[in-house]
Amino acid sequence: MHVQPSPTSRGEPPGQDGAERDVAFTFVQALAAELSGGKVELPGFPHIVMRVQRVLSDEKADATRIVRVIGSEPVLASQLIRMANSAALNPGGTPVTDLRAAVTRVGVDTVRTATIAFAMRQLREAATLRGLDMQLGVLWRRSVQVASLCFVVARRLTSISADTALLAGLLQGIGRLYILTRASCHRSLFCDAAAYQAIEQDWHLSIAAALLENWGIADEIVQAVHESENLERESRGAPGLADVLVAGTLLADFNGDAGALAAQIQCAKPLQRLRLDQLACERFLAESAQEVAALRDALG
Repeated sequence: MHVQPSPTSRGEPPGQDGAERDVAFTFVQALAAELSGGKVELPGFPHIVMRVQRVLSDEKADATRIVRVIGSEPVLASQLIRMANSAALNPGGTPVTDLRAAVTRVGVDTVRTATIAFAMRQLREAATLRGLDMQLGVLWRRSVQVASLCFVVARRLTSISADTALLAGLLQGIGRLYILTRASCHRSLFCDAAAYQAIEQDWHLSIAAALLENWGIADEIVQAVHESENLERESRGAPGLADVLVAGTLLADFNGDAGALAAQIQCAKPLQRLRLDQLACERFLAESAQEVAALRDALG
């Protein structure tokens, strides 16, 4: 799948002038060049991400090889075992204590989810991102909330794999993370929150799609992430993964703001396909609160 870049702000971000505008323009030009040149790699992401991705993409890889790669990073291995024993992913309550059993229980998509979650947390320790703890924390909490809601939406309202939805939900914000890591070298961009948010909104989904393509993530997930904010998306038949991502992002972003959520519901065709009107959304959030909290805990 080839993803075209999203439109940019095309000119001057709002509220900026002089030197700040020049920095913003240069930054946007750099993003455009990276996308068009295919040079989209997340700075500072641990090498374990690519190692796990390669072994999971190898049809000849057996459980022993997968376990060996994951086991080379003890913190990741312990995170995966914890997820395998979480209330959300282990409703029967039967504990697992070794990595092989955990991998067998949760499956490939959840192994990927655990790896991405581990890597995103590790980025918070990067020297180049010091001073951005607040922004990183906001991104992380949102990613976990979106992923958790996508898991529950998929499991309760569709026939889509909840594990795939969990992974897709966690990856939905990866473009925002990329932009933040790049902006860390141009701290003046953060002086105007509205201008920075405009750049982020224009670019994050196209960057996410390009990054996930480079990682070899399944086309279904790449496409769903790229379409995850398209409220006008037309589709026939049963709800798809993109519909689940739209629902997860809207419920995460507007939970607690009934008026804003109601306005989104009116124009969100994916929510209509999922039969989530205002009352159904409120009921869903209330009934799934415990399950979502368990998933948040599992992801750390």
